[in-house]
Parts: sequence; C-alpha cells; structure tokens
Amino acid sequence: MKFKSIEKEKIKKGIYILPNFFTLMNLFFGFYSVICSVEANFSTAAIAILLAAVFDLLDGKIARATHTTSRFGAEFDSLADLVSFGMAPGLMLYLWILQPLGRFGWLAAFLFMACGALRLARFNTSLDQPGDGNFSGLPIPAAAAMIAVTVFFVLDLGLNPEVTRFPILFLTYMLSFLMVSSIKYYSFKKVDLFRSMNFNVLVSMMLILILIASKPSITLYVIALGYIASGPVKFLLWHSRNTIRKKI
Repeated sequence: MKFKSIEKEKIKKGIYILPNFFTLMNLFFGFYSVICSVEANFSTAAIAILLAAVFDLLDGKIARATHTTSRFGAEFDSLADLVSFGMAPGLMLYLWILQPLGRFGWLAAFLFMACGALRLARFNTSLDQPGDGNFSGLPIPAAAAMIAVTVFFVLDLGLNPEVTRFPILFLTYMLSFLMVSSIKYYSFKKVDLFRSMNFNVLVSMMLILILIASKPSITLYVIALGYIASGPVKFLLWHSRNTIRKKI
C-alpha cells in the first residue's frame, strides 16, 4: 500500500520526450493501419496494429524505468490507444469481413470500439487506486492484437471468408464483453525488461522467437488466444474452488 502511494506521487505533470515518442509511434501505426484498411491492404493493417501494441508496451516500461511517468503521458497514451486499438481494428474488421452483414456488421465494429473506450475510461479512473497486479477486464491492446492476429491467420492460411465471417463476428462480441467485464488478466507490469534474467528465461524467449519466425500467423494466434482464454479459465477455476469450499 505504501509503495503504491509513493509510486502514484511520482507521476508528474511534465512532458518527457522519450516515452511520449513511443506513444506517438503507437499512434502513428494505428493511423497507418486505418489507411491500409481503407486501401484494402488488411494484412499490412493487422501488422501495423501489432507494431502499435509493441510501442504501447514499451512506452510504459521506459517511463517507469527512467522515472519519467507523467499525467500528460498517461492521458496521451489513452488517446493513442483509442485510435490504435479501438478505431483501427474496428474499421479493419468492418471493411475486411463484416461489411456484407450490413447493419449487424458495423454495429459489431462500433461495439468493439465503444467497449474499448469504456475500458480505457475505467482504467484511467482507477489510476489513483492501489492495484493487485492484474487488469480488471481484458486490456484493449490485447483485444486489438487478437483481432489483428486473426486477420493475419485467416489471410495467411487462405481460409474462406464466408466460412469465417460468423465465427469472427462472435469473436468481436466476445472481446467486447471481456473488455468491460471484471475478469482479471495478468498485467505484465511486474516484468522488468531492464534487469538481469534467468538463463532459462532467455532460452524460452529465443524458442518463442524461433516459432514466431517459422510460423508467425499460427504462433501469434495461439499466444493471443491463450492470453484471451487465461482470464475466463482463471475465473472459472476460482469460482469452482469457492463453490467446493462452501459445500465442505
């Protein structure tokens, strides 16, 4: 509790170049994804969203490592996230596969963006409250990354859009619900990229990179799906454990 309060006090009002530059790159790739979607270049649009997610992950890590966290940076990051992980994947979904569904298609895309905005607003209002190391609800970058790797997966394997349209529509609604739910997700905030790591961790990272390089669409899809499923699985295990305890 004391550590958390001290950490919150370190959030200054200044503007720092390095972390905000990474946030700007997040916004750049989000906007570039929109341009690619309008031009029907959906594979590049999906990759741009994944690159935006990488810069979004790095800006917070760098700000905390260099002690340059600021209120301006937090607000700028949220606005960039809404473009890169709300607007960009929603538009990509609609133009790529949901457009033939008419009203149901664009409403699903809008729901995804709206739930992402609500998720960001809820996160911003909880910044001053002590956390438990977990996210409440699916983070919007993770939801957008799931959409992006799904596009990448379907296009890379050459799957029939007519067959995948309704499963992707269901996925869109499911991700929207998970973002505004209270299901806990691991935040990765405790993972420090600037400290020494165990040798086995380095080997594991190398193996993951090899898998991504050999089969990027399949590997990224499995990793993203695993993280999306981790929240509901953890919730169901916790619920069943409590039910058993009550019966005992």
